[in-house]
Amino acid sequence: MAEPASSRDVEPAAAPSGVILFDKPPGVTSHDVVVGVRRALGQGIKVGHAGTLDPFATGLLLVLVGRATRVQRFLMALPKTYEAVARFGAVSTTGDPEGEITETGLVPDGELTLPTGTLMQRPPAYSAVKVSGRRAYAMARAGVEVELAEREIDVYRFSESRRADPRRGYVIKCSSGTYVRSLIADLGDAYCEQLRRTAIGDFAVTSADPERIIPLAEALGFMPEVRLAPDDARRAGHGVVVPGEAHGVVRLTDGDGLIALAAPAASGEGLKPIVGLRA
Repeated sequence: MAEPASSRDVEPAAAPSGVILFDKPPGVTSHDVVVGVRRALGQGIKVGHAGTLDPFATGLLLVLVGRATRVQRFLMALPKTYEAVARFGAVSTTGDPEGEITETGLVPDGELTLPTGTLMQRPPAYSAVKVSGRRAYAMARAGVEVELAEREIDVYRFSESRRADPRRGYVIKCSSGTYVRSLIADLGDAYCEQLRRTAIGDFAVTSADPERIIPLAEALGFMPEVRLAPDDARRAGHGVVVPGEAHGVVRLTDGDGLIALAAPAASGEGLKPIVGLRA
């Protein structure tokens, strides 16, 4: 069966549903943004986001409204693009301006090796990764030594955009789960002084509009579409496998729009709805 809507997920037919492109300012958390949107839309509307931005960071946050919260993991998996400013000659306990800064005076000359490709990265101790049910940053702040396991990441682009010692600007495009703070710290005696997320997949911060909710069918346009005949559409709405082929997750649609997301069935034949999206 497709994922059922729980009792708390049931929405009135006219309830808003979709994605808001929000340009987060510095000094507020991603959770603060979600709370503000929920307050504006009404407490009965479910609201979430697809990828946290640190409080000091700015830029694109995908705010999910109504049924869009059901597809959070697919939006979170999209690659991210950032503009970062590295401050050399100093290190930070958190890798950003909010940590304890220690001046080292070691500012590099010339070109630096900027790693790209598939890399192994250890998340910073001050991160939201959970360790035995606790956030790593909470443990670090409590004085508990935290060493997180390395994970595989992909860095598609890492290029220098400007230079004015002791600072250098970079453009970084990377896979979900990449910590830009760690990429910057690994360059030497440096920390990430400024960070702005400019894109998530094909969503750009230049299109941000906190007043507009992009319909879910439009927001999921990056996924392949499989159009169904009426009988198959009804079956898909009940989570039943329908005819079709795909190499990954696809949108199932009919003449009335979006029905569900589906993946290849375990039997190897047909498509199995995995997330129901029809109201």
